[in-house]
Amino acid sequence: QVQLVESGGDLVQPGGSLRLSCAASGFTLDYYYIGWFRQAPGKEREGVSCISSVGGKMNYVDSVKGRFTISRDNAKNTVYLEMNSLKPEDTAVYYCATAWGRSCPGAQIYAYTYWGQGTQVTVSS
Repeated sequence: QVQLVESGGDLVQPGGSLRLSCAASGFTLDYYYIGWFRQAPGKEREGVSCISSVGGKMNYVDSVKGRFTISRDNAKNTVYLEMNSLKPEDTAVYYCATAWGRSCPGAQIYAYTYWGQGTQVTVSS
C-alpha cells in the first residue's frame, strides 16, 4: 500500500525553524519526484517546492526562496523540508505529494498522484 506520512509540524515563533519529514512506504522513492504543498485556512492549496528523482530542486513560490530547502534521502525513503526564518504567513497545513517521473512538473495538484495527510505548521508569537 502506497503511503506518505508527514511529520515535524509544530507551533513556532516568528523567525524560528522547523524541519518537516515525509516518509514513504509501499514503494521506493528513487524514481519519483516529490513536492511540498501547503494550504492556509480559507486559501487554495499552493505548491511550495519540489525535488526531482535525481535531486534537482525547484521552488514553486518566491516567498520561500532563501528560507526553505527541500532534500531527499533515498536510503531512508524520506524527503525533508527545512524551513528557516519562519513568518506568520507560512502558517498552513503542509502536505507532501509524489508521482512517478524524473523532473519536477509545474505546481499543479493534478501532476501528483499520491498525497500525505498533512502536518500543521503554525507561526505565531
